[in-house]
Amino acid sequence: MSRKVLVVDDEKLIVKGIRFSLEQDDMEVDCAYDGEEALEMAKRKAYDIILLDVMLPKIEGFDVCRQIREFSDVPIVMLTAKGEDMDKILGLEYGADDYITKPFNILEVKARIKAIMRRTSKKEVSAPVTKVITKGELKIDCESRRVFSGDRELNLTAKEFDLLELLATNPNKVYSRENLLNIVWGYEYPGDARTVDVHIRRLREKIEVNPSDPKYVYTKWGVGYYFRG
Repeated sequence: MSRKVLVVDDEKLIVKGIRFSLEQDDMEVDCAYDGEEALEMAKRKAYDIILLDVMLPKIEGFDVCRQIREFSDVPIVMLTAKGEDMDKILGLEYGADDYITKPFNILEVKARIKAIMRRTSKKEVSAPVTKVITKGELKIDCESRRVFSGDRELNLTAKEFDLLELLATNPNKVYSRENLLNIVWGYEYPGDARTVDVHIRRLREKIEVNPSDPKYVYTKWGVGYYFRG
């Protein structure tokens, strides 16, 4: 079954190039040219991945990303012409899984997409034995990929859940940022360790009563992060 990709960019030549290249790999590609259209398409159809430009008419890319995260954990890769780290980090703050800086090589784009899809399809294929991890008020259902605090369901992104699941299934084991980057994002991911810090901080904001005094995800100073078992 062909994978479904939504490409969102107001530069039609870029969209045309990405679409042509992905279709050569038997992917089904839909295109949107502004934030409003992208949001409507993401609500109407289930995509395997979304490529989302930052600078868009009507609704900017970061806001589109944030709104999509309210109803879906589809992997989102931000496309940005701005190389500043803050733009990249801001994209991750809004729930993006990855970012690519323009001008980019289409082969790099395809490699990133395939790497993300390989990870998500592995999760689908290797249907795990039903496993629920409970710690205090926190309940993690590994099969349905849902997380609850008491009776309230928490809305985690795909990467936030992957991080939490890895740490919680290996309690008290300390993972360095590099370990987490390699395991959760993959060895081919070219990002840096700050990506992990942003995701951990955002995860704590969702699962911890007081993120500055965590009860679940701890920092081992100078080493990395671990889940208190």
